[in-house]
Amino acid sequence: MMKLHVKKGDTVIVASGKDKGKTGKVLLALPAQQKVVVEGVNVVKKHVKPSPNNTQGGIEEREAAIHASKVRLVDPESGKPTRVRHQIVDGKKVRVGVKSGKVID
Repeated sequence: MMKLHVKKGDTVIVASGKDKGKTGKVLLALPAQQKVVVEGVNVVKKHVKPSPNNTQGGIEEREAAIHASKVRLVDPESGKPTRVRHQIVDGKKVRVGVKSGKVID
């Protein structure tokens, strides 16, 4: 299993694909598949049968997973995409944006 450069709750921007340029929050990270689910990105229609939880059924719109390499972390300072560097600050390993040098979390 590989590690991802983003985690749940991060704000990311889509770098390629049909949703290029959109920003959103990571709702779910799937490191085993190298995929992430981003709020408002890669929205697909899903046909749902009526069930005890959903008595109506019908067609729902929900976010589908996209490959993690298609998203870039947004720098909290500038709001632009950045790479991530790891540093030890006060004895803790933290993520730092390469462009601004600010701690991300």
